Amino acid sequence: MRLDKLLSNMGFGSRKEVKILVKGQAVKVDGEVVRDVTKHVDPDAQAVTVYGERVLYQEFIYLMMHKPPGVISATEDKHDQTVIDLLDPFHVQFEPFPVGRLDKDTEGFLLITNDGQLTHNLLSPKKHVPKVYYAKIDGKVEQADIDAFAEGVTLEDGYHTKPGKLKILKAGEESEIELEISEGKFHQVKRMFEAVDKKVTYLKRLSMGPLELDKDLALGEYRELTEDELNLLKQ
Repeated sequence: MRLDKLLSNMGFGSRKEVKILVKGQAVKVDGEVVRDVTKHVDPDAQAVTVYGERVLYQEFIYLMMHKPPGVISATEDKHDQTVIDLLDPFHVQFEPFPVGRLDKDTEGFLLITNDGQLTHNLLSPKKHVPKVYYAKIDGKVEQADIDAFAEGVTLEDGYHTKPGKLKILKAGEESEIELEISEGKFHQVKRMFEAVDKKVTYLKRLSMGPLELDKDLALGEYRELTEDELNLLKQ
């Protein structure tokens, strides 16, 4: 990897700012001052320092975000704020992307990373990665709905969903539920309830795979995954 790319990726400034650091003899590789920003280095095998501070190379980032409503799950958009817009510039420079999507008006757990292989594994239909949602429903959710979801329901376009585990948290004309599904079709939770003549009025994703939303994260906040969480995710 080129030295200027490594340093800029690790937050030491733009390529132009890194060039100034190198020109000022602030950068060393294995103890030797480097004067060429295009020098190729192996950050795993060589010791790169800036003003004596060891540069710890990080290829991938893994972020858990409590996505707020009104923000879209995309890397860029001409009209709406995206989840990437909520990130610190240090994390943005890794060129991360959301794993799957949450609807614009939906909040909750969202994983953001630049690890393409992990993303593929989590989103692959063959993996059946479960996702759990909490929702408020306009309509009385009953045992018949639990049974219907357990068999899968037919959406308005004719697609028959895979089984979902529906649990009633609060019964009544305005019900509260938890739903576990293993798919991620467009507006799937909302469309599943529409298939049983009910309407979702509030939706929040609580978990994805083995990871649950950190209750200490306020809307719009995020943090890096812990080592234990990352190990769970990669199992």
